[in-house]
Amino acid sequence: MDFTRLRNIISRFCVGEENWVDSRTVYIGHKEPPQGAEAYIPQRYPDNRIISSKYTFWNFIPKNLFEQFRRIANFYFLVIFLVQLIIDTPTSPITSGLPLFFVITVTAIKQGYEDWLRHKADCSINECPVDVVQQGKVVRTQSHKLRVGDIVMVRDDETFPCDLILLSSSRHDGTCYVTTTSLDGESSHKTYYAVQDTMAFRTEQEVYSLHATIECEQPQPDLYKFVGRINIYKDKEEPVARPLGAENLLLRGATLKNTHHIYAVAVYTGMETKMALNYQSKSQKRSAVEKSMNAFLIVYLCILISKAVINTVLKYAWQWSPDRDEPWYNHRTENERQRHVVIRAFTDYLAFMVLFNYIIPVSMYVTVEMQKFLGSYFITWDEEMFDEELGEGAQVNTSDLNEELGQVEYVFTDKTGTLTENNMEFIECCVDGNVYIPHVICNGQILSAASSIDMIDSSPGGYRREHEDLFFRALCLCHTVQVKEEETVDGIKRGIHQGRPTSFYISSSPDEVALVEGMKRLGYTYLRLKDNYMEILNKDDEIERFELLHVLNFDSVRRRMSVIVKSSSGEYLLFCKGADSSIFPRVVSGKVEQVKARVEQNAVEGLRTLCVAYRRLLESEYEEACHHLTEAKLALQDREQRLAQAYDIIERDFVLLGATAVEDRLQEKAADTIESLHKAGMKVWVLTGDKMETAAATCYASKLFRRSTQILELTKKRTKEQSLHDVLFELNRTVLRQRSISGLSVDCLDFGLIIDGATLSAVLKPNQEGAGHRNYREIFLEICRNCSAVLCCRMAPLQKAQIVKLIKASKEHPITLAIGDGANDVSMILEAHVGIGIMGKEGRQAARNSDYAIPKFKHLKKMLLVHGHYYYIRIAELVQYFFYKNVCFIFPQFLYQFFCGFSQQPLYDTAYLTLYNISFTSLPILLYSLVEQHVTMETLKREPSLYRDIAKNSLLRWPVFLYWTCLGVFDAVIFFFGAYFLFDNTTFTSNGQLMTTNTQMMFGNWTFGTLVFTVLVFTVTLKLALDTHHWTWINHFVIWGSLLFYVIFSLLWGGIIWPFLNYQRMYYVFMQMLSSGPAWLSIILLITVSLLPDVIKKVLCRAVCPTATERAQDQDKQFRGGLAELTPLSSYQSYKGTSTDSSHLHLGAAEALSLCRSDPLPQILLAHLAEGEGADLCSLSPYMLCLSGAGFAYYAPGPETSV
Repeated sequence: MDFTRLRNIISRFCVGEENWVDSRTVYIGHKEPPQGAEAYIPQRYPDNRIISSKYTFWNFIPKNLFEQFRRIANFYFLVIFLVQLIIDTPTSPITSGLPLFFVITVTAIKQGYEDWLRHKADCSINECPVDVVQQGKVVRTQSHKLRVGDIVMVRDDETFPCDLILLSSSRHDGTCYVTTTSLDGESSHKTYYAVQDTMAFRTEQEVYSLHATIECEQPQPDLYKFVGRINIYKDKEEPVARPLGAENLLLRGATLKNTHHIYAVAVYTGMETKMALNYQSKSQKRSAVEKSMNAFLIVYLCILISKAVINTVLKYAWQWSPDRDEPWYNHRTENERQRHVVIRAFTDYLAFMVLFNYIIPVSMYVTVEMQKFLGSYFITWDEEMFDEELGEGAQVNTSDLNEELGQVEYVFTDKTGTLTENNMEFIECCVDGNVYIPHVICNGQILSAASSIDMIDSSPGGYRREHEDLFFRALCLCHTVQVKEEETVDGIKRGIHQGRPTSFYISSSPDEVALVEGMKRLGYTYLRLKDNYMEILNKDDEIERFELLHVLNFDSVRRRMSVIVKSSSGEYLLFCKGADSSIFPRVVSGKVEQVKARVEQNAVEGLRTLCVAYRRLLESEYEEACHHLTEAKLALQDREQRLAQAYDIIERDFVLLGATAVEDRLQEKAADTIESLHKAGMKVWVLTGDKMETAAATCYASKLFRRSTQILELTKKRTKEQSLHDVLFELNRTVLRQRSISGLSVDCLDFGLIIDGATLSAVLKPNQEGAGHRNYREIFLEICRNCSAVLCCRMAPLQKAQIVKLIKASKEHPITLAIGDGANDVSMILEAHVGIGIMGKEGRQAARNSDYAIPKFKHLKKMLLVHGHYYYIRIAELVQYFFYKNVCFIFPQFLYQFFCGFSQQPLYDTAYLTLYNISFTSLPILLYSLVEQHVTMETLKREPSLYRDIAKNSLLRWPVFLYWTCLGVFDAVIFFFGAYFLFDNTTFTSNGQLMTTNTQMMFGNWTFGTLVFTVLVFTVTLKLALDTHHWTWINHFVIWGSLLFYVIFSLLWGGIIWPFLNYQRMYYVFMQMLSSGPAWLSIILLITVSLLPDVIKKVLCRAVCPTATERAQDQDKQFRGGLAELTPLSSYQSYKGTSTDSSHLHLGAAEALSLCRSDPLPQILLAHLAEGEGADLCSLSPYMLCLSGAGFAYYAPGPETSV
C-alpha cells in the first residue's frame, strides 16, 4: 500500500482541498524572506527522528495481539478457546489454549526481540553527532534535533543525516562525490552539483548570509526523482530562480566521498526522507501453494461443521427414546435439562465443534512460515550462485514465494545486461556511409574499411572531413561520462590523456563508456569537464574546448539524448545520439540510405547501434531553446511532461552524421540456461528496447530461437503491407493448421513470434474486434499460447509490465517470472508472480525491487530447476501431510461417538490432544521440508524435464488432496476398528489369564484411546520416514527421537502422580498397556496394515507406469549401487599379471563406451565422471576401464592406483 498517498489524502481531508498544496516552502537558515518579497508562512515539519520500530513499551501487547489475531487460523482457535471457557465442553480449555498460547507467545517473542533490535538501531542513528551552521558558526548537535531549513556541514566519509540540497562544496567546481550503497547497492561514485549561485561559498559565514527559499514537491519515495526550485534574494532585486533536480539532492544514508566538506540545507527530515519512505514494503504477492492451502482449509472447515451437525442430530435421535438420557458420566444440572431444546442443541453443536476442532492444524501456518524462512537460507548459502567478480551471491528479499520458483510457466527476460554481459566494446562507426574501424589506423590517419555494400563517398574531401570531425566531436561531447583521476604510486596524478591502458571513464551507461573509449582509439580523446567546459584532444594533439550549455538527458520514451554546446568560435551546436527509430524521423538531410543500410547490417550481426546527428543553432534559436528549457525546469508541477515537450521542440531538423556499432557479448551459459528452461516446459519471452534485427540475432545466439523454429512476424513493417486484422488471423490460421496437421501438443510446436512495441500497442488497444467478435487481444493470446518463444522488441518499460499482466490474466492463469537488471525492468518485475533482479552494471534498482536477486542469468537455471523444485516438493508434502495426520487424529474421535452414545466423550487424554501437533509430530515434518531431496541436485540440473512433473501445482491438485484425505480416513479406520476388535477379545487383552474387575477397569476407555493414539503417532511418523529419500543424521535424530520422546513422555505422564492435577485418569495406563504382549502385537500389526496399502500402491505405480522423477530416482540408485560394486585394483601391474592376454581388458574411454552400450551402469558412471570433472569424453582417455563379472572399474595407469 502506498502510505504516502494515503497520508496526502488524509492531509487534504483535514486541511481542506482548497488549502492543500503539492509543494512545500523551505526557508534556508530559518530566515524570513526580505520584506515585500513573499508572505512568511511558518510550516510544521517532523523532526529528524527515525522510527523503524513497530511497537513501544506501552502498546506492544495489545498491538501485537491484534496483528496476530487478524490471521484467520489464530482467530478461529481463539474462538474455540473462548467457547471452551464459556460452555461445558468435553475437553479442557487447555487443549486449545496451550497450543494457541505457544504459537502466539513464540511469535510475540520473535517479533518483540526484532523490534528491540530496531529500537537500539534507531537510538544509535538518532543520537549521531551532526554539524549545523547557526549564526555563522558551526555547532555540533544530535541528528534527531535537525529541522527542515537547517544548514548542515558534512565532511568526507560522513553519512548525510537527512535529505539535503547541496549549496556549496570544497571542490572548486561545486561538485561532490557520493556513494549510495546503502540505498540502492551501487558502489560507484556519483557526482552531485551545487546550486549555481551558491557554489562559490567557502565559509560558514558566507553560507549563513544567504537569503533564499526552496520550493519543492512533497515527500515521495522515488530515489531518482526530485522537483524543486530555489529563489535567491539579493538586496532589493528580483529573486533569482534556479531549478533543482535529483542531481542537487543528497539523500539520507548516502556517504560523502573524495570531498573535504560540503554545505547543504535540509529539505526532508525524519520519516519524510526518501530512505524512510522506502522502508514501506512492496505489495504482497501470494503463492499458488498458499491459495491451495487456504482452499483445503475451507474444505476441512466444512468437514468440521458437517461432523458437528451430524453428531448433534444423531445425539438427539439417540436420546429420542424416553429410556435414554445423558450418560452417567455427563452430569447435567436440572437447570441445564430445563433449557429449550434449541439452546441445548446449539450448546451440543459447539461442544462437538470443540471436540473435532483439531482437524484444523493450528501449527501448520507456523511450520510453513518457519520452513519458508529457514529454507530461504539455502539460496543465500549456495556457493554455486556466488559470483567472484561481484563478490556477492544470491539474495532473498522475500521468502514467501520460495515454492513459486517451482511453478513457473512463463519467463520474461530483458536482453541487455540480463542475457548479455552489458560489457560494451566499440566495434565500428559509419560516417556518411564510410565505415571506420579503430584498428585500421596508419601513420595517425584514420582509414575507412571496405564494406560489403556500396558506400563509396563521392563528396568533396572538405565536406567529408568536416562531417568526420563533427561525428567524432559529437560522440566526445554528447554523453554524461566522467573522467576518473587516479593517484599513482609516486603520488603524481595521471589522467586519461596519458594513454594508460586502464579505463578512466565512469558512467551509469556502459554504452557511453564504450563510445568514448572507441573515439579515443580513433584519435579523439575526451579529457575532462572543467568549469562547465568540455575538453577534447583531437587527432592533431590539439585541445578543443566547448562550453556545455544544456544537457537533454536520455529517457526510455524518447530513446535519445542531446547536448547544446558553444564552440571557441562562438558557434552553437546541438548534438544528438539515439536509436535509429528516434533519430531518422527527425533528420532533414544527410546520407540516410547509406547509414540506414549499415545500421541494418550491424543489427543483423547482433550489434547494438546508435545514430548520431547534429544541428547548428542561430543565436535566436538558442535563446528560444533556453527559454523553453528554463520554463520547464522551473515548473514544480508536471515538470517531466513539460521537459519532454521542450525537448520535442528543440530536437528537430537534424543533419545525419552517421551511426555506431557496439558489441554486447552473450553472458556465460545464457544459451544453456534458456535451453534448459525450454526443456523444463517454460515459455521464454525476451522483452527489449533494441531494434528487431539486433534482438533477433541475440535470440538465435542464446538458443531462444533454433534454426528449425518457424518465425511468425507481427511488426509494424508487416502491418504496413497488410492490415493488423489480416496479419493476426493469418498467423492464427498458420499455427492452428500446423497443430492440426502434426497432431502435436502445444509444448511440441516450434513456433517463435516477433512483435514490436508499436504493433503491441495496436493489439492491446481496447474495442478492437475481428471476425466472430473475437478481439485482437484474444487472437494474440491464442498465437502466443502456441509459441515456444516470443521476442518483443522496441518495448517501452510500461509495455513490459503490460505484456506480463496480459499473460497473467489469460484464462490459464499461468505463473510468471520476470528477470531484468535495470530500472526499466522494475515495472515488469513488480507485475510478475516472481520478480528476479540481476545485480548488473545499470544500478541496483531491479535487485532492490525484486523478490530474489542473482549475480548472473546463468544462476536462474539452478534457482528454478533445483531450488524451486525442492521448495515446491517440500512444502506440498508438508501441507498434504499436515492435513493427513490431522484426519488420522480426529476421525477415530468421530467414530468413537457412535460407541459412546454421542456423549462428546474424548477418545484421547488432554495431554495427547494438546501435544500431538506441537510436540509429537511437528519436528519430523519440519526437518523433512527443509532437507528432503527426492532426486539429487546433479540429476535435476542434468534432466530439466523433471520440472514438468511438478508443473501446474500438480502435487496440490484436488485429486492428490482427495487421495491424502482418503488415506487418512483409511488409516484412522484401521486404527480404531483394529484396536476395537483386538481390544474386545478378552483373551487377547488379558494375556490368556482370567481378568479380575480391577484388570478390566485398567483396560477401559483411556487404555483403548492410548492404544489408538500410540498406533497413530507411530504410523504417521513412519509414513513420513517411508516418504523420505534423502536421509541425513538430522532426519534420523528427529524421526526416531520424536517416537522416543512420545514413549518417554507417556511413561512419565502415567507413571508419576502429578500434584497439579485434580484427577489422574492416565495413571499407570501406558505401562499397563505395554505390559500386555498382545498389545505389542496389535500395535505392530495395525501399523503394518495401515502403511501397507500406500506402500503397495507406490510399488505398483513405480513398476507399471513410473513418472520421469521415479525413473530418475531408479537411475540414481543404480548409479550409487554401481559405485559400491567397483572392483578395487591394487595396481595396474598386479592386475595385468592375472592374465596372459589382458590387452582386451584395458580400453580407452571411447572403446569402453562402445562396449558398455548394452549396460546402462557404465554409461551412467561415465556421464557422471564427465559432468563432475567438467570435461568431455576425451578427458577420460587417460583413465583405463576394466570390465569384469562384478561390474567395472576405472583407473589411471600408475604404480599404485585403485578406485
